[in-house]
Amino acid sequence: MRVLIRVAVALVLLVAVCVGLLWLAGRGALGRHEGPGEPAAASRPAAALAAEAERGRSAAEGVGASRAKQILFGDLHVHTTFSADAFLTSLPLGVGEGAHPPADACDFARFCSSLDFWSINDHAEAISPRHWRETVEAIRQCNAVSGDPENPDTVAFLGWEWTQVGTTPVDHYGHKNVVLRSLEPDEVPTRPIAAAGTLRNAMNQGGRVLGRGLVALLGDARTRDFMTYVTELETRVPCAEGVPVRELPADCLETAETPADLFARLDDWGVDSIVIPHGTTWGFYTPPGSTWDKQLEGAQHDPDRQTLIEVYSGHGNSEEWRDYRAVDFDPTGRPSCPEPTRDYLPTCWRAGEIVRERCAAGGEAPEECERRAVVARGHAAEALGQAHLTVPGTGPREWLDAGQCRNCTLPAFNYRPGGSAQYILALSGFEGGAPRRFRFGFIASSDNHFARPGTGYKDVHRRGFTESDRIGRREGLLASVLAVPEEQPAAASRPFDRAANVFSPFQLAELERQTSFFTTGGLVAVHSDGRGRDAIWQALERKEVYGTSGPRILLWFDLLNPPGSAGATAPMGSEVRLRANPIFQARAVGSFEQLPGCPDASRESLGDEDLERICKGECYHPGAARRRITRLEVVRIRPQGRPGEAVSQLVEDPWRTFACEPRETGCVVTFEDASFAAGARDAVYYVRAMEEPAPKVNGAQLRCTRDPEGRCTRVDLCGEPGEDRDDCLGDFEARAWSSPIYVDFAGDDALVARASVGGREAPALARRAHGGAKQDTGTSSR
Repeated sequence: MRVLIRVAVALVLLVAVCVGLLWLAGRGALGRHEGPGEPAAASRPAAALAAEAERGRSAAEGVGASRAKQILFGDLHVHTTFSADAFLTSLPLGVGEGAHPPADACDFARFCSSLDFWSINDHAEAISPRHWRETVEAIRQCNAVSGDPENPDTVAFLGWEWTQVGTTPVDHYGHKNVVLRSLEPDEVPTRPIAAAGTLRNAMNQGGRVLGRGLVALLGDARTRDFMTYVTELETRVPCAEGVPVRELPADCLETAETPADLFARLDDWGVDSIVIPHGTTWGFYTPPGSTWDKQLEGAQHDPDRQTLIEVYSGHGNSEEWRDYRAVDFDPTGRPSCPEPTRDYLPTCWRAGEIVRERCAAGGEAPEECERRAVVARGHAAEALGQAHLTVPGTGPREWLDAGQCRNCTLPAFNYRPGGSAQYILALSGFEGGAPRRFRFGFIASSDNHFARPGTGYKDVHRRGFTESDRIGRREGLLASVLAVPEEQPAAASRPFDRAANVFSPFQLAELERQTSFFTTGGLVAVHSDGRGRDAIWQALERKEVYGTSGPRILLWFDLLNPPGSAGATAPMGSEVRLRANPIFQARAVGSFEQLPGCPDASRESLGDEDLERICKGECYHPGAARRRITRLEVVRIRPQGRPGEAVSQLVEDPWRTFACEPRETGCVVTFEDASFAAGARDAVYYVRAMEEPAPKVNGAQLRCTRDPEGRCTRVDLCGEPGEDRDDCLGDFEARAWSSPIYVDFAGDDALVARASVGGREAPALARRAHGGAKQDTGTSSR
């Protein structure tokens, strides 16, 4: 009996030790804190910066755009492994690359992509107090090693991402990057402002402590570091409400539930900042039926801060409006499934077809199969963004191209046109006096999660230069977090019960199909008076900016006849009032062809090991030849003039198209809107400059096989087993999007020009003389 007691006691002690060890491992006691790293001390050679500036001046002179400002390129959407999703998928159990902290982003921007500026935008919801302090210091350090502040090799801006996600169109607002102007101590918030819920709740629900401990003990050292990271996040407590932000404890979690709350908190901080919406059409987190209408109402929009919008990133294009619906809603808000069109197959409709096909294969009567298809369409419509979970046992290829915009150019996955830039610019609010509208400048960026700002210079390394690496393979323990558990195919659907949902946050999105939509990232370009922080910020404020799909296309877009003194011009981003027909000029020069590998200066600064780890052996390495601009397209949008006016009648894309002679020296067009004065309504104009086609990662996206009617009958997904290292190249016309010029019809009022400066009115437009441009209305030259 005593022996049994001793054995029992020993077992109890063993269990207690094991439980204690699991608890310690799950609470991060066996791991280390993820540090910010140290950037390389070297600076990019001043001669290289001067040579780049001289090539820009030469190209500008070639198209008659001689002016004092230079075009600089950057990325205002960059994540490191201080972001929870980036850290998770960097783990070895997910075949990740390992740590890529803020110092790697600094080095990549300077020596891999050779950017002139960039910002860090880790998810605020998953930044611990310690990580925020380290982020601030890392950005200061990046600027310190970049040389003369007035002529640095790069300018690093501090920021974060406000990552809001709603479950329905009513409570969804989306993601917004906050970028701060200054790094002075009294101009940096003590903590970033997170969205209420979202990633914080996802981390807390991502696994119980003992379960995390088991994963840590079965994993390696970095997996145990991740548990330390999670524990650091869980120790935060919500900030008290109603207390001025500067009086709150440094280590509390500050949140904002809506954009209005975010703007109010930024007002409370009183810091100079820009808020940039992004991912506005991304269906992987945006519920079907979501539109931007509600964000134009009241305090949900801040025209002084929210002045730029990201139209392109590594997730694809968010520019184009299309008049289709993923779901319909009745007056009570109940969703139903619309019928497909030639250019769009709703995911809910495809759910019904999958069930019908399985039902017929099982020998059921056609009437029964049709009944099940109708039920399946209803279940999928009611599931909103989780429609793929309503048909058990489906593989990603069975969904074909459901949910995708067939006639959009490189669209984001499960495209939501109610968040497209064109739709947003067409909206008007009619409360009060003059119509209220969004007047955004256009940018592009990367949204890279490997601390690699500006990856679009070469279409290589799909895994690492795009987001594919985060979800491309799900092996081992990570499969239980990312992949939907395998099920037997069923010939009937099931409702998605959001309240009783057992899926992880990652499983709620269609990860496998998304892999075919990730591209190398875009860039933001600024027309700047200098290379310093203030000059770049001022260009961002006045919206004299544009975006590219990655290559460094040079682009100018000007209104030639704004009101005012003779010879004045209004650049992209301007707002003017005009009674006469507007006359515009657009100029574009193609990007440089790239040489393989990296310049010697990059190798000397980073060394071979870091050059391979950070840059993957490929850098921005321009040759002497430029790609050709093939055409310039003009888009005209005439915003709503009355409540409920149909947007489909207001967006003209393209409104005008100009073919360009294929010359390295670029292309110039001059054109007039001859109908503006007679139409007597406000208008918005912007330009796309298109390069000759070239291979691009995921340039063909789903690679559909189509029947004569254009229906997708088979997909060839990127990153499937056996082709994991394939870059999935497809031809694509690289492009640049100018910021719009906003021309309001002046009527009989005095003609007044307005230049936008961070959403505020400035007393006069910047005036610059053009040099040598041929002004043949409606023609191209050079």
